[in-house]
Amino acid sequence: MERLCFFINLVPGTESEYERRHDEIWPEMRDAVSEAGYTNYTLFRLGTTVVGYAECKPDVASVGAAMGGAEIAAKWNESFIGIIDSMTDANGNLLRANELWHLA
Repeated sequence: MERLCFFINLVPGTESEYERRHDEIWPEMRDAVSEAGYTNYTLFRLGTTVVGYAECKPDVASVGAAMGGAEIAAKWNESFIGIIDSMTDANGNLLRANELWHLA
């Protein structure tokens, strides 16, 4: 298992809509997230910054590849055009924090 911490920057003024959509997450998207190997997945928001934390089984790369191949994930992501400002760096990599310490 590998832990993942990532960041999403929202378009200002869309915070409530972003939250509403997660309150009403599509059941098939929830299933795809679980089937891909995400566990203990949580989103936090501070202003227009969303911080995500997830545990990935077996690892981040495998889970990311599984989600990348899920048709529902593509539809979900497309539905956030105009809400999400950015979540990748200039090279297209997910904005991630490096794990420094963990209390087990």
